[in-house]
This record gives sequence, C-alpha cells and structure tokens, in this order.
Amino acid sequence: MTIVNETVQGAQRSALVVGATGIAGSALVDTLTNSGWKVLALSRRPGPERDGVRWLSADLTSTTSVATALAPERPTHVFFTAWSRQNSEEENIAVNAGMVRSLLAGLRGKPVEHVALMTGLKHYLGPFEAYAAGEMADTPFHEEEPRLPVRNFYYAQEDELFASAAEQGFSWSVHRAHTVIGHAVGNAMNMGLTLAAQAALCKETGESFVFPGSEMQWNGLTDMTDSGLLAEQMIWASTTPAAANEAFNIVNGDVFRWRWMWPKIAAHFGMEWEGYQQAPRPLEQAMSGREDQWRELASRHGLAEPSLDKLASWWHTDADLGRNIEVVADMSKSRVAGFTGYRRTYDAFISLFERYRAEKLIP
Repeated sequence: MTIVNETVQGAQRSALVVGATGIAGSALVDTLTNSGWKVLALSRRPGPERDGVRWLSADLTSTTSVATALAPERPTHVFFTAWSRQNSEEENIAVNAGMVRSLLAGLRGKPVEHVALMTGLKHYLGPFEAYAAGEMADTPFHEEEPRLPVRNFYYAQEDELFASAAEQGFSWSVHRAHTVIGHAVGNAMNMGLTLAAQAALCKETGESFVFPGSEMQWNGLTDMTDSGLLAEQMIWASTTPAAANEAFNIVNGDVFRWRWMWPKIAAHFGMEWEGYQQAPRPLEQAMSGREDQWRELASRHGLAEPSLDKLASWWHTDADLGRNIEVVADMSKSRVAGFTGYRRTYDAFISLFERYRAEKLIP
C-alpha cells in the first residue's frame, strides 16, 4: 500500500468525493477516512453514517443543485468518480462533461488545491458505440498516446478539467482505470458483484459457472483495477507535487488469463465451470428473467438485497469479457514518479466475494 504523506492529513485538508457511493467513490471514502482526512461525500442519496464523513446530496446535472450543496463548503482536494450512462455518445458527452462543468463551477472561490478525475481505458479503446472499432495504439496502452479521432466523453471531461484548472489555479490529475472491482451496490459497472450473482444463481439450479466472453478474452492476457488501489493512486497524485497535472493509468500490476482465473473463481464458490466453447454466451441472455429466482433465493438465505438489477450489470461484464482484442495498460509512468501500490487480482476478487458474503449480499 502506498502511504499517504502524513503532512497532508488532519484538519487543514478536506476531501470532496463526488460519486461517493460508487465503486471508486466508496473506496476513496474508506481510504481517506482511514488516513485521517475530513471527507465531504457527495451523491444523489447519502450512504451510511460514519465518523469523519459528512454527506452532501446534489443532482450533478443541475448547476443550481450543485452550487447550493457546495455553497458553505471549502474542500481543498476533490475526487470526481461519478458518471451517468446515456443512450448515445453525444448524450454521454453532454451529460457527463456537463456534470464536471457544474461541479467545477460550484468550486469557484474555494481553496481547492487539486482535482483528480477518474476515467478509464475507453480513452484508448473509444466509446461504447465505437468500441475498439478503429485503429488503436499497441498494448500495453501508454499515457502519452494521442487521443483517438472520435468523440469521447472522457476527452470532454478532461477538457472541462483543464479549462477550469487554468482559470482557477488548481492542479489536476487523470486516472485511467481498467475494469474496476470493489465494494458497491447499485453501480452500473460492477463485474465483481455481477460474477458473484451469476455464481449464486447457477449454483442454486445446479448449472455450471459458464464463462460468457470471447475466445480472445479466455486465452489472452488482461489486467484489472482494484478500487482500493485506484483510491490510493488518486490520493497519492493529489498530494505529490511530481504527479501534478499528469494523466496516469491505474491497474493492479499483475496480468492473468481468464482460462486461469475462471476455474479459481468457480472453485471458491464450489462449482463446476465451463470455459469458452465455440462462441460467447452472454450473460444478458443467460441471466434474463432471473429476477424472481433471485428474489426467492434472497428470501431463503436472508440476503440484504432482493432486487437483482441492483446487484448485477450483465451488459457491462458482457462488454468487458466479450472483447476481441487484448487490453492491458502500462503502469511505468506512476511507478517512476513514486507510486508503488500493487494488488494481486485473484486476491482482490476473493476478498471482495468474502465481503459481499459477510454483508449478506450473496449466500
């Protein structure tokens, strides 16, 4: 674990975490409070009460709502992890860049020193509707690669950040994560909980744990991002002068093949498994119509969440595991700058599953 500089802890520094109930936001709240920061946690709906955290509610698509929520606050460090999925990339740009713009407008006149923005590897792959469709850089992806010649809401968010930093005088960092696994419920992109829900449903009916993705993903190398590690890098960049005004990839540091990982996850759940066989077997089809099964399973096991659609994001896991290209990211840039955080992805999965089990989200 990369240690946060002790000189930035304490009452003189406060963090605003935007999207604080999501996978990345929840990990930031945990890591910051454990390091002694005062935390303002911004979301549509407040999360659980805890020492050192004060919840703010705002609609990020409304400049007025954001300005009202932030009017009395004076954060020094800002961590933006929110996003809203739209039906087209133009809508993604309008809504998601607009949220960054509204947030930064609400921070004018505040003592903000640094703003960290979470994006992802669609910076290199392109947006969902043109995903991996054009010519891309070779893997592993490096931060200095030029932008793709397509419209992308990540680029639009960065442009809002750069413009506000130049106007308001704060430093910035951008954090490009691969598939993020971590603790959150109701998140739109949550492979960890999605695979746990798949395993629980299939185990109840005696089905095998079936890999839903492509032959390339089954056999090729890949990597992932643990949300706790992402939080560590965002805090490190916000408090390290050498990391200011830079974009960084953030992945665990190991690589693996799903043909190695899938049997291990199946073994953890005590299940038979099936790998890639001739064609992908997407979860959106295989898990369709399972809501009543989950509701009955949740009742029988006393689970905390009876609604399957708040746990599983089949579409997102299908998109990640269905890719026909290798996707890995280079971590050299932040390593050279001094960030030493690391996770073993298998351990990250298992600890996550155990946490979900302890919290009665899966049987």
